[in-house]
This record gives sequence, structure tokens and C-alpha cells, in this order.
Amino acid sequence: MKILGDRRSWTDDDLRSAVQNNHSWRGVARAVGLKSASAGAIRTVQRHATRLELETSHFTGQRRWSDRQLREAVAAASTWAGVLAALDVIDSGENRVRVKGHAVRLGVDYAHLKAPCELGQADQVFEEPVRLESLRYAASAVAMAWFTLRGCAVALPIEPQKYDLLVTTAKGTQRVQVKTCSARNSRGYWDVGIGRRPYTLDKTASKMPYDPDAIDMFFILLGDGSIYVIPSLVLAGRKSISADNYAPYRVGDASSLLR
Repeated sequence: MKILGDRRSWTDDDLRSAVQNNHSWRGVARAVGLKSASAGAIRTVQRHATRLELETSHFTGQRRWSDRQLREAVAAASTWAGVLAALDVIDSGENRVRVKGHAVRLGVDYAHLKAPCELGQADQVFEEPVRLESLRYAASAVAMAWFTLRGCAVALPIEPQKYDLLVTTAKGTQRVQVKTCSARNSRGYWDVGIGRRPYTLDKTASKMPYDPDAIDMFFILLGDGSIYVIPSLVLAGRKSISADNYAPYRVGDASSLLR
């Protein structure tokens, strides 16, 4: 229904349908014909949704999980690690703060969630399985440890650069780009992407090779733990390689970290 003086172009039933079939307030605003989906438009639909007491626990916004899923995950878990695993969210400090903050806003009771030190036996602390989708986040740390254990000083660039690490070796300072591949392809080969996107706001832009004068070597970590260190001149002009073809450059094995 619409009431006298109401300038809306949509009805309460339109709003009910939009809320039921969307997962964010922006989606609702667009669904009822508010093309701009501005902050003002969002406040308008929120106000009317509150008046109609519409259920919005299925909203996720930019998230992949809903309020309902968060409530269920917190109720079923004994640690925050378990909550994030149930939501299929990578367990990092930033993500923990984001999820915990959302739980606070929802008024979810999480007093039963324990810190790792409260779990009892040491062999029960790290029972979570390896998540290979996190390999690319761990690779730089593995590379830093690998070079450091060989007597090399390792530094991170202060500002974004084409390389990930600066490594001081007997041959001087080497600029290292870190790459990963978490799984074999359908033919059983390790196809590693070693290209980069040009510096553009368009995230769909095609990748291009690294300039061999811009970096000195690639550190590559595979999903089976294999470590390759390959000079950039060997891979010049390439955007992807099959690691199987570079066996002479396989320098180590970190498979114990992936068990």
C-alpha cells in the first residue's frame, strides 16, 4: 500500500518481494527502482522495511555469509577458528576482527568461544586441516624463511613494487617475485601463472610478462610443497609455465607444512 503524501514509486508489497529476493540493501534499492542506490535511497528502504518488520537475516552485503549463518556458526563452534572455518573465511587477524565485530553488532553471545591456550592438550590445538587456498598468503613467509635459513638478509619493500622481497645474497641484492600453484591441472601438470596485471583499475585486464630487468628471480611454491627458485632471465617473456619442465631449479620441499 501507499499512503497520502507518499512519493514512492513502489508499494509495500514491492518492498517485501525485493527484501526476500536480495541479499543487500543496495540490491533492494535497485529492485524497487531506485537506480542510484545512494545512501539516502538505502535509508528510505531501510526505514520502510523496519516499519513492515521485514526479515533481513539472510542479507550478506559484500560478505559470502549471512547473519543467520554467523549465528549458527558461533553457536556450533568452540573457537573463533571454528567459526571462520564454518563460514569458509580465511582465518586471519583482519577477518577475525571483522567477523567478531559483526557478531557484536548482532548481539550474538560468543562467551563460550575459547582461545587456543584454553583448549587443553597441546596436540589438540592445531587440528584444522591445511587450506590450500591460503597457499598464496603463506608463500612469502615461506620464501623469507627459506632465504633467511641460508644466511640471506630479507626485506619487504615499503611501497608496492613489482617484486615481493629484497634478498641480500653473495651476488648482491636480488629482487624476488613469489608465485604459487595450489593444484595440478586436469592433465596432472603444475601450471604456474607468472604474469602480472598492468597497473589499472580494470581487474579484468589481461596479464602480461614481468620485465626481466625489473626482477631477478622467481620463488615458486607448489601445493605439494615443492620449492623452485628460477632466474627471471630463464622465464623472460612468459606469463605461465609448467613447473615440471624446470626440475633443475627445484631447490627444496616444504611438504611437511602442508600435511
